Amino acid sequence: MLQLRPNCECCNRDLPAASPDARMCSFECTFCSDCASTRLAGMCSNCGGELVARPRRPADKLARHPASTERVFKSSGCPPAP
Repeated sequence: MLQLRPNCECCNRDLPAASPDARMCSFECTFCSDCASTRLAGMCSNCGGELVARPRRPADKLARHPASTERVFKSSGCPPAP
């Protein structure tokens, strides 16, 4: 099951499960659209993978398969992608 993380790893902005502003890589690292485009140039700072729009889980499915509550945040900010 895809982990829908609740925040941007760079700026800690909240990214609810239905947010159209969430971006992620194939390892599920999660960033907001602003950080993904301006700080990271569309590449994950952790693995170098492509950042794409995170799929949105239908509301009726969230009740049975809720989004993650685990926040991942780099307090030092995100370096440019490798």
